[in-house]
Amino acid sequence: MKKIIIYTDGGARGNPGPAGIGVVIQDEAGKTLHESNGYIGETTNNVAEYEALIRALEDLQMFGDKLKDMEVEVRMDSELIVRQMQGIYKVKEPTLKEKFGKVAHLRMSGIPNLTFVHIPREKNKRADALVNEAIDKALS
Repeated sequence: MKKIIIYTDGGARGNPGPAGIGVVIQDEAGKTLHESNGYIGETTNNVAEYEALIRALEDLQMFGDKLKDMEVEVRMDSELIVRQMQGIYKVKEPTLKEKFGKVAHLRMSGIPNLTFVHIPREKNKRADALVNEAIDKALS
């Protein structure tokens, strides 16, 4: 396996409101290798998007040292986060700066070949479903 594709999503109902994250990790053929989700409490959509990305990068640690030789493509429907990761947009909000720093640390600690792609929401359905599953479970 030379390439891993990650789909992440984060969302809050109410913004801020009850929030969840969803992560789908696939191989280059589209086979799902791992999924995770979680309820992260009351927060904003942007914080939830970053938390989903952080969870995905933490989940990637299951691949160990192999990550150094793999291409990792993160696909997100959050244009803001993708553009911040690409260095196109500045990170101004203090809470997001902290999350951005955590992503940078994870990236430097073993995921050197990491790229970010903005995708339309309809191409991120599974990660979105995982977000809603986590929020629904927490609120029921």
